[in-house]
Formats: sequence, structure tokens, C-alpha cells
Amino acid sequence: MKNRGFPVKIIIAGGGTGGHVFPALAIAEELLRRDEGHQVLFIGTRRGLEAKIVPSRGFDLKVIDVVGLKGKGFLGSLGGLSRIPRSMGQSRSIIKEFKPDLVLGVGGYASGPAVMTAHFMGIRTAIAEQNAEPGFTNAVLGKFTNRIFVSFEDTRQWFPIMRVVYTGNPVRAGFFEARESRLKEKGIFTILVFGGSQGASAINRIMTEALPFLQDLKQAVGIIHQAGVKDVKSVAAAYETSGMNAEVHQFIDDMPSLFRTADLLVCRAGATSIAEITAAGKAAILIPYPYAAGNHQALNAGFLVRRGAAEMIEEKDCTGEILASRIRTLYGNRAKLQAMEEASKALGRPLAARTIVDHCLEMIGVI
Repeated sequence: MKNRGFPVKIIIAGGGTGGHVFPALAIAEELLRRDEGHQVLFIGTRRGLEAKIVPSRGFDLKVIDVVGLKGKGFLGSLGGLSRIPRSMGQSRSIIKEFKPDLVLGVGGYASGPAVMTAHFMGIRTAIAEQNAEPGFTNAVLGKFTNRIFVSFEDTRQWFPIMRVVYTGNPVRAGFFEARESRLKEKGIFTILVFGGSQGASAINRIMTEALPFLQDLKQAVGIIHQAGVKDVKSVAAAYETSGMNAEVHQFIDDMPSLFRTADLLVCRAGATSIAEITAAGKAAILIPYPYAAGNHQALNAGFLVRRGAAEMIEEKDCTGEILASRIRTLYGNRAKLQAMEEASKALGRPLAARTIVDHCLEMIGVI
């Protein structure tokens, strides 16, 4: 048994998208906040977002050769299966060299080989599942890993209940600082529109198609829109033509500040976006990405909708006129909007990263 405060070494494996990478970084940063002597090593792939983001945050990253299996067709799956022995061998070499006390999988391709290899090597393991319904990798790993951290209460049903801990999804502290409602303030009613760091072409199109139906509100409503690199020029041109009070950005780095100024969000329903929305206690109109694996964005959105924190419009049903109608209804019903904010705020988990780190340290006998 290690003594309290004894430096520990943890591997965090996985990535691919921001939905996996940013919660992983929040966990790593919380661990180092406890003790700068703790060590964190990331395992990922060269193709995932982690290859760029993790080193830029000052963490070491080791890469393995692994690809996804689900949705790749027969030949693609066969090729992916053929890489598993190699990726597990690479994971074993990394683990033997680093000698971690625990390996935490956060979802994504690299998570499977690293966590499975650690399990076979007798090392404590845990996984973090960001979505309402687990992805393929975590569904498999959940059968034998020691602890399972979930972001939604409803996710407990997919795993052995005695090993599940409802923690919420770790997000940057700045989102919790955006919790004050602006609905009683006079001035412009601000709508924040975004579709993830790369933008979402469908949301860009639908929102610009909604502008003609919002013309009578253009003196009262302001829009901040993250359009992504592909669509930023065309989206900006549409707002200029409409005469709406709008700011259009290719990418927004300080998203917590803009959450603070927003009265209503229009966005996708990725796990990280859901965590940020509830952290900030914001009301949202969610348009889930229809091609997400296992339709998990619709499931994520449904979790908020059932609790009165958001409204959802499936992309296939969403036109500019329908979106404008929803915006108009919420703009005109501040009591409903405020109730949505309160419901959203109640779902936020400000201690998610801290709770996950507490459990990891407890698992290896540090606390």
C-alpha cells in the first residue's frame, strides 16, 4: 500500500476526437494539480486529435498502430483485426517501460489495446465513457476493467453495476464560471451557434436558412456563430445579406467566455458539448449528428430533453423555418427558457475530474 501523497504514474489511453481528448486532459491536469510529482503518459495514434493537442499541453504521447473496427466493412474490419496483435505488443512495450500504477482508457481506437494489455499484465485498469450509450471499445473493456466512470446516470445499465461510478464528464473550469443567467438583463438576446471545433455544415446551412424567418427580431437578437474553416466565408456572407447582428468565427478558442454571454445555444450533441452545456447551465436547441456511431448524439440529447434542459430537432426534420420557430418560441417565453437553464445547471458535474482522480488514487492505494 502506498502512502498518501506518494507520486504515482498513470497512463491515459485513447483519443481520436475532442470528445475523448479534452476530458482526458482535464483528468491529467487534475492529477498534476494534486502533486506535481505524479506522472501521466498518453497512448494514442498519429491520426487522432491527441497527436496535436496532447504535446501542446505539455504531456508525453506514445503512439500505437491501431484502427477502428466498427463500420469499416468486411475488408476494413479484417485489416483492423490484423493490427491488434501488433498494437498490443506496442502497448506492452510502452507499459513495461513506463511501469504505470494504473491505465485509464478514455475511448477511441488506442484505448482498447492499451487497457486490455494492462489487464493481462495484472495492472489496475479503468475506463471513462463519455456518451449515454457506450461505444464499441468501452462496451468490450467494461466486461473486465476494474472501474467504469460514466457521464450519464442512464449509462449504468450497460455495465456491471458494482463497478460503475457516475462522475459526469470532465470539462474546463471556465464553463462552470459561465453559470449566471442573463435572462433578466436588458439588451440583446444572444444565440451561440456551433458544431464542434471543425464546424458543422448542416447546422451552418440550417441556421442561415432560418435568417429570413427571424427578420423581425434582428434588432433584438444577436448571433455568434462558429462556422469552421470550410463554411466561414459563405456563412458570414449570409448574415451580412440578412442584416442580422452577427459575429462569424472560423474557430472560437475561448468558448467559456462566449457561453457566459449566451442566452441560448444551437449546437450538436457530442458528449463534450453536453458536458459543457450543463456545466454552464445553458438552455440549448440540439441538432444531433445523424451519422454518429450507434446514434449516440441523439441518445446524449435525449438525456437532456427528458430532464427539461434542452430541445432536440433531428437533422432530417430540421429546416430553417422550423429552427427559427423554435428560437422564436424560446425568445418569447423567458420562463420556459429559465426553467431549461435550471434543469441544465442541475445536471452539471463540477467535480467530475476530481472524482475520477479520487477513485484512481484509491484504486492504487494512495488515498
